[in-house]
Amino acid sequence: MKLNERSLAFYATCDSPADNAGFLYKRGERHTAYHRRWFVLKGNMLFYFEERESREPVGVIVLEGCNVELCDSAEEFAFAIRFSGTKSRTYVLAAESQAAMESWVKSLSRASFDYMRLVVRELEKQLEEVRWGPTGGCGGCQESPGSWKTKPSGPQQSPEQLLALPAVLPKENGCAVWNNVPGEDRPPNTSGCSRYDGEGNPRPPPLPPRRRASSSEAGSATGATAESPSTFCQLHERYGREVARLRQDWLERQRGPRP
Repeated sequence: MKLNERSLAFYATCDSPADNAGFLYKRGERHTAYHRRWFVLKGNMLFYFEERESREPVGVIVLEGCNVELCDSAEEFAFAIRFSGTKSRTYVLAAESQAAMESWVKSLSRASFDYMRLVVRELEKQLEEVRWGPTGGCGGCQESPGSWKTKPSGPQQSPEQLLALPAVLPKENGCAVWNNVPGEDRPPNTSGCSRYDGEGNPRPPPLPPRRRASSSEAGSATGATAESPSTFCQLHERYGREVARLRQDWLERQRGPRP
């Protein structure tokens, strides 16, 4: 993301809430005199203005890779923002009271993304301890994540009491058989052939016997089979004569009338 003076000035003066704001005394880089400036902290950017009503900031400090610590200075309630590196600048600021200094030090220390990353990791660690216990799930975990699901309040039924429907429902005469609970009252079987096996599962219905053709139907089918070649020959000869006649007529029309 590219930043310029206009975008920074808009972000510094827009209506977005600030993490902290107030007057601080800022020591100059070349001259050690302190100047009273209006500071606004938004995210990891610390803007400072000449006055509270100023429309553009004088400068901005990006709070990444820095440490905020108390320091000895001529001004009371002073603290410093130190960056790592040999040529990095150290910003020395001073508050107007002890409470204001503590508030600013706390806010500036929590402004960087590195601090937010550490906070997120710590919160994730605490969440894991709440879920799995302090031992990471080995001996300290009393219940698995699946146990968080809502359990039925009523009495639990044993597997034998649950309705045992097969994957494919058996059918008899095209109708599904639903009354297949083991132990269900069934009419006595007097035919000697039970519809249920030894485990209580329904057996598929027997296949119907093949229908045998009668002598008259067999004779008619044999006759039709025997007559089919002669019928085909008759049709072929009939349509062949008609095609030959039409072809002869067409040839005569092509030759034209005889003189």
